[in-house]
Order: sequence, then C-alpha cells, then structure tokens
Amino acid sequence: MLPGRPSAGRAPRRGPRRGQGELEGLVLSALGRAPGPVTAGWVQEHLGAELAYTTVMTILTRLQAKGAVTRERQGRCFVWLAVSDEAGLAALRMRRVLEGETDRGAVLARFVTGLSAGDETLLRGLMAAADPEQEA
Repeated sequence: MLPGRPSAGRAPRRGPRRGQGELEGLVLSALGRAPGPVTAGWVQEHLGAELAYTTVMTILTRLQAKGAVTRERQGRCFVWLAVSDEAGLAALRMRRVLEGETDRGAVLARFVTGLSAGDETLLRGLMAAADPEQEA
C-alpha cells in the first residue's frame, strides 16, 4: 500500500468519527419529523448526512432491537416509526448500564455525587413529581 492511499476495497474516511449513539440520535430525529411510518429510504434522504442505505438499515435494526422504533411490512418493504425519542434512548442506555452492574447502589451513588447542583435540583424535582408521597 502506498502512503496516503487507502487500501483496496476500503473507502477513505470522511472527517471525524461520530460519537457513540450519534447516528441513532440522527435517525430518531428524522423519524420524529416524519409524517408517519416511513421507509428507510425516506430516513436516508432526510438525515442531512451522507450515509449509505445499508448504514441506515443497520441503525434502524439496532434501534428496533432496543425498542426505540417499530417496523411494519408495507408491500415489499418495511416502514419504520419511532416509539422513543433521543431522551428515551439515552435513558434506555443508562438503565442497561445500571442493570449490568453488580453494585447498583454504588453506581447510583457515584452518579448522583457527580451531578451539578442544578442537575441535582432537577433530579429531586423529577423524583418528587414521580412519587407525590415522597416529600423532601
């Protein structure tokens, strides 16, 4: 292989690598703007990013496995619909991380002690709203 030239069969990289979950967020945003259930081709056209159709299909399939989207056969193709938004997907990832730990209390304690004062106040308010009997 010559310096500065991509190896055979591999496409050159275009720009910086995306962060974990960024593509899923983009796809969920596109589905959120959809007029209803849409095809993967529609999602690809409305992403605003140059992604291959196969990449869009992979992301949709992963989101379906996570319960964030559903699909339904319509003719010869599938149409996709968002069940969750980006915040719901982030919450799902947080729950999965927590479920994978043996000492949930320690993980939650570290999480809470790392919150800013504003986030802590927000969390307390959300918890109080979720459980009206829990008055601080």
